[in-house]
Amino acid sequence: MTEGRPVEDVVLPEPPAVASVVFGDALPAARRYVDRLATDGVSRGLIGPREVPRLWERHILNSAAVAEAVPAGARVVDVGSGAGLPGIPLGLARPDVTLTLVEPMARRVEFLDEAVAELASSSSAPWRVVRGRAEDRAVVSAVGAVDVVTARAVAPLPRLVGWCRGLLRPGATLVALVGARALEQLPSLLPDLRAAGMRDIEPRAVGTSLGEAATTVVVMTRGDR
Repeated sequence: MTEGRPVEDVVLPEPPAVASVVFGDALPAARRYVDRLATDGVSRGLIGPREVPRLWERHILNSAAVAEAVPAGARVVDVGSGAGLPGIPLGLARPDVTLTLVEPMARRVEFLDEAVAELASSSSAPWRVVRGRAEDRAVVSAVGAVDVVTARAVAPLPRLVGWCRGLLRPGATLVALVGARALEQLPSLLPDLRAAGMRDIEPRAVGTSLGEAATTVVVMTRGDR
């Protein structure tokens, strides 16, 4: 049920015109993902029902904007993936990336498994789901070497870096979608982030051509230490 209505009565949001530019041939897959979020995602408690009308701008395009900070052919792991944000929109917008979604909660992993089974064929590179926490040795071993770690509102940056330390081998990049408060706090967090071995720490505007879906990410790279 969604706010007292059966799931089948939910009005599915239509993609804005810019979505065809962002997703290209993968736009039908992006639409199926939005429909899944608006129905199964809500009924399973992964997405709030009030988010349905703004799924495209606030969640899908906002997540896909991360692609601007990801190099070609990158091996990407999305930690604390939840309902697949930002990982799935990123993978749909960038079929060249190898995508791993890491999530500890069983009901979310079930949703991700179903979504990946339906959508991964839109990508030329493989997708998979790994259950567990980013800091777990088993997860680090299962994920293997990565180029980019993504995260969306998972934890304060120093804690996130600590959790992802095993995944962030020297030269790997962390791309974190953060809120306005985290951006304000970034200058005060720099000493702790540098002490944790991170360098080239900077906020970066992404998706500036996407209107209200534009966002800012904090990008940093694990140093050699």
